[in-house]
Amino acid sequence: MMMKWLSTALAIGAAACMAASRAAEPAPQAPVAAPAIHIKDVQRFYAVYDAAHGHPTANQLQHDYLDPGSTGLHRLAELRNVTGASMAKAIAAHPEIYVDAKRCMVVLPAARQRLKTALGELARRYPQMRLAPVTIAVGRGKPVGVTDASGVMIGLEALCAVNYLDPNVEDRFVHVLAHEYAHVQQALQSPAFYNDPKPTVLEESLIEGAAELTAELISGSIGNVDLKAMTRGREAEIETAFVADEDKTDLSRWLYNGTLTKPGDLGYWVGYRIAKSYYQHATDKRRALRDILEMSDAKAFLAKSGWHPGMTLR
Repeated sequence: MMMKWLSTALAIGAAACMAASRAAEPAPQAPVAAPAIHIKDVQRFYAVYDAAHGHPTANQLQHDYLDPGSTGLHRLAELRNVTGASMAKAIAAHPEIYVDAKRCMVVLPAARQRLKTALGELARRYPQMRLAPVTIAVGRGKPVGVTDASGVMIGLEALCAVNYLDPNVEDRFVHVLAHEYAHVQQALQSPAFYNDPKPTVLEESLIEGAAELTAELISGSIGNVDLKAMTRGREAEIETAFVADEDKTDLSRWLYNGTLTKPGDLGYWVGYRIAKSYYQHATDKRRALRDILEMSDAKAFLAKSGWHPGMTLR
């Protein structure tokens, strides 16, 4: 929010604070190689889909779309049971999702260019960034995406359907993909922490919150913008309840409880605020982002963050 300063002294003080903040930010560095961002699977799917007048058979989807697909699409298929048969079933059950997704297909070239810029900013702030491809494809309506050390795989139709995330679909894709690319770094740099099969609420919330903060730093906003409205004025209430649950391994109250039409995931928000507190308290921002992305001890990170329930963050 922009503010009008009421005196010259306050204006000078604000300018000094801004200068100090800029000085704490990472200095520019030489450009680095950019990750590949694949969108051709989407084009091939809609060629098959349109040729079949919106009713492709399982065989057509398997042989004309999935089999010649990208490595990322094949990885998504492997991890989330995306087959010609499962896709044909999803299209028959929810045809509106695949019709609606065409509006998101239109913004992909611009979103890809903006994502390249955002990932260049990540490389500037985090020189340890490791490359992995980003793939936007079409799946069986869920999940929205999968990310591991091999890269980011996003289902166009699923992300397009989650309208509460951001009404501007180009912004939605940029911010969510920036979030997911942070997960790639976590998976590569701290695999034991990222892949823990039985994480606590605190651990998983910090994994997601770290990705939200990274997305904000490099793309301009968190991925789950709906959480801002859901939590406004309730921070102390929500975060006090979070502290009571932080050591539990039942994540269902805090994480992965949203649907295509109903928001959830309050743990993302709390984790983001803890990570943001850590970042704002740090004098060395580059070191702080490295600590956030390479986190391996959630309790130690929380203790160093300076966070407490309901605190005010800039």
